[in-house]
Amino acid sequence: MNTVYNKIIKILITTGICCFSNLLGYSGIHGQSPQLDGAALSIYWVIPFIGILLSIAVFPLFAPGFWHRHFGKISFFWAAVLIIPFIIKLGLSITLYELIHVALLEYIPFIILLLTLFTISGGVRLTGTLVGKPVTNLALIMVGTFFASWMGTTGAAMLLIRPLIRANAHRQYKVHTI
Repeated sequence: MNTVYNKIIKILITTGICCFSNLLGYSGIHGQSPQLDGAALSIYWVIPFIGILLSIAVFPLFAPGFWHRHFGKISFFWAAVLIIPFIIKLGLSITLYELIHVALLEYIPFIILLLTLFTISGGVRLTGTLVGKPVTNLALIMVGTFFASWMGTTGAAMLLIRPLIRANAHRQYKVHTI
């Protein structure tokens, strides 16, 4: 019963978004959609991005308990710091268009790419008798650099992380290996 209820809610939300976007006065045709000139934005629009990056970098180190309990609220705060002024300055139609554009044409394809690389690289197992010495680690990093230029940084990292971990498993001090 609960899954049926969730499906109905998702359908209603999707329908509502589609109807709401039609009420805003633009269609799905890209030429008629609102246009945002990114060059016209001031440098201050980067503050929420810097804020979320600093939050991700600093809170887990200095306030890990707070971060793990409230990371969703902190992320929502930085999103609101961007979206609310964006709506006020540029209007709801451009804001909604850009949010949908980023979600559908940039975020979801990126997640699909990561899942694809994880699936492909996760199925490959490199074996051997590597010993985790500085020379071996340097060689793995150099091979990783070559692979990164050929298959992308994410794929190369996913492919070579397990051999690097296995090669250095015996080491007492593994602080800056990964």
